Amino acid sequence: MGLTGLEIFKQLPKTNCKECGQPTCLAFAMQLAAGKASLDTCPHVSDAAKENLGAASAPPVALVRIGTGERAIELGNETVLFRHDKRFEHPCAITIQVDDTLAADAVEARVRAANELIFDRVGQMHGVNMICVCNASGDAAKFAAAVKVAAAGSIYPLMLNTEDVAAMEAALVSVGAKRPLIYPATNANCEGMVALARKYDTALGVKGENLNDLAALVEKITGMGHKQLVLDSGARDLGTVLADQTQMRRQALKRFRPFGYPTVGFVTNPDPVQAVADASVMIAKYAAVVVINTVDPADVLPLLTLRLNIYTDPQKPIAVESKIYEILNPGADAPVYVTTNFSLTYFCVAGDIESSRTPGYILPVDTDGISVLTGWAAGKFTPEAIKKMLEESGITDKVSHRKCIIPGGVAVLSGKLNEISGWEVMVGPRESSGIPSFIKQRWA
Repeated sequence: MGLTGLEIFKQLPKTNCKECGQPTCLAFAMQLAAGKASLDTCPHVSDAAKENLGAASAPPVALVRIGTGERAIELGNETVLFRHDKRFEHPCAITIQVDDTLAADAVEARVRAANELIFDRVGQMHGVNMICVCNASGDAAKFAAAVKVAAAGSIYPLMLNTEDVAAMEAALVSVGAKRPLIYPATNANCEGMVALARKYDTALGVKGENLNDLAALVEKITGMGHKQLVLDSGARDLGTVLADQTQMRRQALKRFRPFGYPTVGFVTNPDPVQAVADASVMIAKYAAVVVINTVDPADVLPLLTLRLNIYTDPQKPIAVESKIYEILNPGADAPVYVTTNFSLTYFCVAGDIESSRTPGYILPVDTDGISVLTGWAAGKFTPEAIKKMLEESGITDKVSHRKCIIPGGVAVLSGKLNEISGWEVMVGPRESSGIPSFIKQRWA
């Protein structure tokens, strides 16, 4: 269990300087105990207190890194049980299973198919995150060969799945520098697996026979000095997986340190529809890595969409960059549409401009990602903000006219905008679906 707020308060400087962002040192201590503040924000804390309070100030679920380069994966750092309490920090890594019983060309083809599982969702690119090579053959040489082929073709980090320490060591010769996740360390092989994980500085998957066994095994491994861990209770039945994942997250938030690490779930149901349903449960509750045995886009896309919905910050709307967007290669006489940078608003407007078959420019004003009417009500979509966008975006260098179209729902802005900007302000339709008929009738 972690320290209480009062125990933390006793070790703080008690200056009430407010430099940490809290009104008092006691308030800061309470935030620290709840995992909602960082000790680094206190400028006056002593070195001794930093050492004593380090565990209390760390997130309940430790941060674990897998892979190298721009596609490296970060897991953990979670601080809440429910997303609406704050947010979930790191999206779970959807991982494609590749068995070493496949021929080399089949391994290469499956990895290539996984690389292509990338989808455009409201302007953001989403895909899978990792390749899990499984030692299904039981042969160390086949496993090492399959790992080498997968590593050569994959754009993603690897997870290596074998209980054979010798097979794991043979595979790591070629891919150890890429810092794969090695799995699993069990009661039978933990000394050898920990030695390999420390040698190659990799994350280590720990598999118990149940929660009690897992907790004891984690304490044993952390006692050996390795703390980059990913946990597996050993359950494969969905009901038990759900119960174990929930219990591990609950206990981690209560500062039970053996469960203070990200977790992994394996989808084993042979029915493809049920497998997607099982994976959905694991994504929601609370697997940091979900291993699935499919490269069918129809199976993967629903999981990516669900993950996007769950791991989107509920306090931060999805927004597009506030800049000029060109639709259908517009020229100097093309219309200029002004809207907000809420992604759904932008994509609706862009789609309806394409439907009109009349090229145009879109200027999404930065409203912190909120919609037109909400932005207007919040004082963020104003004549002054639109004027600034018209002046600073560079649109005056792209068009020969000075006409802009604003949404019909905020027609009230047109008078003042026309006055302060020097642009002729046209009031467009209330809904973007009316753009095609509006342009035909009003734009010359």
